[in-house]
Amino acid sequence: MATFNLKIFSPYGVHYEGAAEAITLRTVTGDVSIWPNHSNTVTALDVGRCTVVIDGEKRIGVCNRGLLNVTKNDVQVLAATFEWKEDIDLERAQQQLERRKKELADAKDEKSIARAKIRVKRELMRVQVKTEN
Repeated sequence: MATFNLKIFSPYGVHYEGAAEAITLRTVTGDVSIWPNHSNTVTALDVGRCTVVIDGEKRIGVCNRGLLNVTKNDVQVLAATFEWKEDIDLERAQQQLERRKKELADAKDEKSIARAKIRVKRELMRVQVKTEN
């Protein structure tokens, strides 16, 4: 099957670098799937599930905002944070979700509310991805 070069990285390191058959992730305007020979694209990423097909197998992760850059057969995902499903600590994610919900409830100004909503969304996605089959 045809592939493209994929690099997923964040300020915390490189999470994947190699050939991939497809990637699907959440942009600020909805989900997008990238396949070999996709047109050039640059778009902002939202919090969401990331599905990568490598050697016919799906690998699932959580991408927390960032940037998607597609040029020819090179795809780069620069994420604020990124975690593969197998690396998510469910207990910790659930604890973080409760903390973030409290932060949201206690937020007073618009900026604090917006920041807390993003954090809740991220923790919800981490829990959802980790608990799905």
